[in-house]
Amino acid sequence: MAASMRRRIRSAALPVHRHALPQLIVDGLLVALAYLLAFWLRFAGGFGADDHRYLVLMRATIAGVVAVTVVSLAAFGQYQRLWRYIGRRDYEAVLKAVFVATVVSVGAIALLHPVLAHAPVTLAEHRVREHHLETVYTSIPGPISGVLPPASVVMLFLLLAVALLIGARFTVQLLVEGRVRPISAAAAGREVLVVGGGEGGHLVVRELVRNPSLGLRPVGFLDDDPRKLGLKDEHGLRVLGTTSEADLNRVLNEVEPDEVLIAIPSAPGTLRARVVRACRQRGIPVRTMPTVFELLRDGSGQLRVTRQLREVRVEDILGREPVREELSALGSYLAGKTVLVTGAGGSIGSELCRQIARVGPGRLVLLDHAEDNLFEIQRELEEERHVRVAVPVLADCKEQDRMREVLASHRPAVVFHAAAYKHVAMMEANPVEAIRNNALATRLVARLCGELGVSTFVLVSTDKAVRPATVMGASKALAEWAVEAAAAKYPGTRYATVRFGNVLGSSGSVVPIFRRQIAAGGPVTVTDERMTRYFMTIPEAVQLIIRAGALEDEASGEVFVLEMGDPVRIIDLAETMIRLSGLEPERDIAIEIVGARPGEKFHEQLFDVHEYPQPTPVQRIQRASHDRLDPAWVDRTFAEIDRLVAEGDAAALAKTVSELSGARVTLSAAAGAASAP
Repeated sequence: MAASMRRRIRSAALPVHRHALPQLIVDGLLVALAYLLAFWLRFAGGFGADDHRYLVLMRATIAGVVAVTVVSLAAFGQYQRLWRYIGRRDYEAVLKAVFVATVVSVGAIALLHPVLAHAPVTLAEHRVREHHLETVYTSIPGPISGVLPPASVVMLFLLLAVALLIGARFTVQLLVEGRVRPISAAAAGREVLVVGGGEGGHLVVRELVRNPSLGLRPVGFLDDDPRKLGLKDEHGLRVLGTTSEADLNRVLNEVEPDEVLIAIPSAPGTLRARVVRACRQRGIPVRTMPTVFELLRDGSGQLRVTRQLREVRVEDILGREPVREELSALGSYLAGKTVLVTGAGGSIGSELCRQIARVGPGRLVLLDHAEDNLFEIQRELEEERHVRVAVPVLADCKEQDRMREVLASHRPAVVFHAAAYKHVAMMEANPVEAIRNNALATRLVARLCGELGVSTFVLVSTDKAVRPATVMGASKALAEWAVEAAAAKYPGTRYATVRFGNVLGSSGSVVPIFRRQIAAGGPVTVTDERMTRYFMTIPEAVQLIIRAGALEDEASGEVFVLEMGDPVRIIDLAETMIRLSGLEPERDIAIEIVGARPGEKFHEQLFDVHEYPQPTPVQRIQRASHDRLDPAWVDRTFAEIDRLVAEGDAAALAKTVSELSGARVTLSAAAGAASAP
């Protein structure tokens, strides 16, 4: 704190960066030149006998005028950055600084009178000469007074100083950015069409022109703003059309670029999909400009835009707008509170920890049974994000005594339960452990939260819990039932379940598998051509989880679901990922159909047959409305599950959980019939 304060004081006391000293010297010379030229132009290159006092004034005041102007420029922040990085505001600051310096200089000369002289007095004498009357003017020394610069000199100095100072800065920018070199000079480079004629597009073009060694030559823009069509930028590049289907195809056919750069960091998925599809048909590679967040996460600290251009990722072209929430608003209820995240080292749990840390919790308890994962998320939060409230806890959610000890010790107000096994095939091979970890552990943690007075409990679930056909799906369905039953037993705790589809980049997602297979040269394995799945990004999933914890107007025990758009065919996803890697399916990378695994469904659903979607106050988040389960039935069901898990009877356990979905529907239907009038 003290060091930061000292830095601010130093900055305020001396607004001149050490690397800007050459600029200060150049400015001083230019101001002196402007002052000399102002007098020279006013007096036509020479000083007569009556004007000698102005020559003395110029010599006596030039140093002071230069000093005042340079100080004024410094006060307006002109020496805190290099000229190559200045913009319009800096040019305006130069104008203001010179104006202030001119007023101060003239005022100082008028008050201090650095030069005193006899002001000449002109006398007129009338004479008659050869019958003509003529007037003869003579000058005689008048009283001594201070010499002031003529008004014309003042105006000339103001104009010349502004012109020279701004001209010098503009010339440096031209030289540094290479605008004095025509773009056609890089004719040997790859031709690039830039999508986006805004700030992002101009930033990309400026970087390409500044660095001809990159071998990329911009040829024009595409932009949806009709006011920009046909306009040229500072480099002579035109906006050739819009991103509509017709315009896009026309421009690509006419220009035939070697590459397309999407320079709109916030471009919607539909636009990216349209551009990628049109370019893919012509074999043109596509890259996209990163967001500011991605630039700031550059580990090297170098803000080089062209080096940050990345390949279009699969999540860019899912065909729907990503759900974005203002984190400070949706997570404000966590500020200052103790928050516990189970599975904190996993893909979902770690992102939960990152986003929760940004809203300022009083304490963030990171709980995981995997030591390496827990160490990594703790190190990231403390060393990279400077989070000082993270507390790592090594514990297993299946151990009742340990979990009671953790909850009683830290007394969290909010618990996010993200700990779960996610790999379907692995859970099929280990059904007992899948049920123990995903279902029984969830029931245990939910019960302890109710007993110990936790304010909010949020379960992270999956669409595989809907009409489950696998052990993994059945285990998550049981977890949802356990949370619903706990909501009925513990009214002092608000329970919520969050259900969503496949999460891109998570440990259980198909995307990292495809990436590894493509990197290895193939083949990419797809279970069935008919297979479809819902997809979302990790930030979307985490936003939904955090937001669900704040829906206080909804009843406890509800299930919340994200509107995820249309499902994506897995084979289309595989082909897209291959093409985005610069390869061609079947020609460069083979796609192998390996057949669906036992119990694997071709299509996932977000709502069960006994559920129907209802809107919530949050856009694109729905509530899965359904008849409530009987807590006593849930207890009997879990008692049977407990017994089978304790006996290790995998076959009987798999048979029992496979029958539970039908039992759930029957019970709900019976409850609905009983409540009907």
